[in-house]
Amino acid sequence: MAETKKKYITSEELKGHNKAGDLWISIQGKVYDVTNWAKDHPGGDIPLLALAGNDVTDAFIAYHPGTTWNILDKFFNGYYIKDYEPNEMSKDYRKLHNEFSKMGLFDKKGHAVIYIFISILMMFIMCVYGVIWSDNVFVHLGCGALLGMAWIQSAYLGHDSGHYQIMSSPGYNKVAQILTGNCLTGISMAWWKWTHNAHHIACNSLDHDPDLQHIPVFAVSSKLFNNMTSCFYGRKMTFDPVARFLVSYQHWTYYPVMIVARFNLYVQTFLLLFNPNRKVPNRALNIMGIMVFWTWYPLLISFLPNWEERVLFVFASFFVTAFQHIQFTLNHFSANVYVGQPHGNDWFEKQTYGSIDISCSSWMDWLFGGLQFQLEHHLFPRLPRCNLRKVAPIVKDLCKKHNMPYRSLTFWEANVSTLKTLRDAALQARDLTNPVPKNLLWEAVNTHG
Repeated sequence: MAETKKKYITSEELKGHNKAGDLWISIQGKVYDVTNWAKDHPGGDIPLLALAGNDVTDAFIAYHPGTTWNILDKFFNGYYIKDYEPNEMSKDYRKLHNEFSKMGLFDKKGHAVIYIFISILMMFIMCVYGVIWSDNVFVHLGCGALLGMAWIQSAYLGHDSGHYQIMSSPGYNKVAQILTGNCLTGISMAWWKWTHNAHHIACNSLDHDPDLQHIPVFAVSSKLFNNMTSCFYGRKMTFDPVARFLVSYQHWTYYPVMIVARFNLYVQTFLLLFNPNRKVPNRALNIMGIMVFWTWYPLLISFLPNWEERVLFVFASFFVTAFQHIQFTLNHFSANVYVGQPHGNDWFEKQTYGSIDISCSSWMDWLFGGLQFQLEHHLFPRLPRCNLRKVAPIVKDLCKKHNMPYRSLTFWEANVSTLKTLRDAALQARDLTNPVPKNLLWEAVNTHG
């Protein structure tokens, strides 16, 4: 039997198949048509749409276990990339990923998960006990702080379970996600996956990464002043007079906003789960989970003796969780940004330029949840947090070899860097020579007041 002749297309031709109704990708030179499957992709359609028309080998390796390769053939459309040639960075990254896999680093999760589960349970029990059985206002404040810390640790577990399997089976892993996310924190894991996968794929793209799209409250770059369209939300991020005013003082409002940022997460959860126009995996399960939260949380608060203490209790819990919100922004706000669709062949470059590590002692790993190794986590998202510190020196050497940035700042230095970024953008926002839609009242107040 004669051998079937291979069919080829160029990388430029592949780029033409980059939309929802015509979605092709390539992996190691083979082309796959995932147009009809995108809606069923476990990671959502956003990552596929963000990388549509590109070689996605590095991203595919980063996010999928080896068993996933077995299902690729059913999407192969018979074409190969004629000019496929990975760059040296990609070759070294893939080699390193393979070495980590052979060492079993993606499977060795340690005992951190059970310890964190126990610590969350203990903090929750102590919080409930203190609220119900004590009449002391300072005990109640301490209980609010304990609950905030339990939320932080629970969020880390939810994050871990979203990136890799922390339980013995996928079913148990899903239960862990709903318990740690929806039931305990009131934040939907469906919402987290939707936004977080997009963030990882398009790290620090101003128009593709939802973690940088905070107009009208924050703007990390003056490029956001141009009424940019969010490819993630599908709407224009209008830089109007209200946005200009808020952004002009964002370096002053940054920490206060971080304290109340949790309210926004609750709102985003409801907007997604009760949006009939958007497909949400396990919608009913997610809604049940947040209903559990909005049952026990108000009930717990009702045991406090008066409204003053109830408000203080909520403030204490939110004040503690502000640390986590600050940490998330420190990892990216002052890193390099860009505009446009990410490309699969510069995966390593985009992750290194868009991520900042937080330098701390090993005994502080529990507080940062492993996310202080932000670059390592972005390059190897399936790597359990207990192994991130081990691979950090190797990643640093790889960055040095290819002249890529490896930014590791202390917590203080990262705060200073973030505030400087916000201040620089704020001062540019105050420049009245940069026009926005006219609002005479605003212009008068801003000019004279």
